[in-house]
Amino acid sequence: MAGEKARLASIGVGWWGGMLVDAVNRSGAAEVVTCFARSEESRKAFADKFGCRQSATYDEVLKDPDVEGVIIATPHSTHPDMICEAASAGKHVFVEKPLTLTVAEGKRSYEATQKAGVTLQVGHHRRRQGANRRIREMIDKGELGMLHQLEANLSLPMGQNPKPGWRNDTKEVPTGGLTGLGVHMIDNLQYLAGPIKRVSAFSKKILGAGNLDDATCVALEFESGPLGYMSFSLVLPKVCVTNAFGTEAAAWAEEEGAKLYFQKKDQQARKEVAVDPGDALADQMVEFSRCIREGGEPEAGGPSSIEVVAVQEAVIESAASGKAVDVANYR
Repeated sequence: MAGEKARLASIGVGWWGGMLVDAVNRSGAAEVVTCFARSEESRKAFADKFGCRQSATYDEVLKDPDVEGVIIATPHSTHPDMICEAASAGKHVFVEKPLTLTVAEGKRSYEATQKAGVTLQVGHHRRRQGANRRIREMIDKGELGMLHQLEANLSLPMGQNPKPGWRNDTKEVPTGGLTGLGVHMIDNLQYLAGPIKRVSAFSKKILGAGNLDDATCVALEFESGPLGYMSFSLVLPKVCVTNAFGTEAAAWAEEEGAKLYFQKKDQQARKEVAVDPGDALADQMVEFSRCIREGGEPEAGGPSSIEVVAVQEAVIESAASGKAVDVANYR
């Protein structure tokens, strides 16, 4: 088995499901051998496009001896049961973020995979982008001095013309872009500064083109001391930035981690620093395949992803109540 490509099934055949299969293929470490979605027409089109088999039911996938792991890219509320069913069938699980909508569901999912002895990996890929990796190194080496403030923004204009379906359903996608966009920034900031202690969120419709809030802003306090801020919008031109500011220097990761800027405290302007952007989506599939073959916990596994869900729940409560919320209430 060592050295052989891991054999995976794609569950959910929408746009992002296709992006993940492309990443699997670029990784060279795995291959998608079958796919499943409820729509027979969608399954067939997906199978034809990616050159894999199609399965008529999820149960058929889980009984398939050729399938070692599943890639779940389905509505958020379906994740817990699908993870637990896969674990019971002895299949390793890669699930797109967020892991779940509640911490209780996240813990149930993680415990099921732990009990079954299979991998649970979550698609928090943006921490792997080149500039974000380099900022983490700067923090570890003390190049930024005392970490003082952090900022992040992930926004896209897709909410200007929302499509019908689960991505425009407030039950599946609470608090605007939080579960689709914001959780990436929660993970990025916790990757850099550790657990978040407290949040204070504002979320509202401004353009109001769809069912969801189209602007959300969150103030953060980290357990380690720094303060932070993150925002996400469903109606702005694409923004993807993660910034870390310390007493000795500041660093900005921009353009999906492809650009890195750095400024020391005695400098009046920032300068670009060369960085390899990497291929974060393929990199996480390499790790998933390695965990299937060799064991071990993935970087974005159950524990760190459950922590993201705890912050997610705190943000939802804060936006609804107008009050600051301790993340510990959800841990």
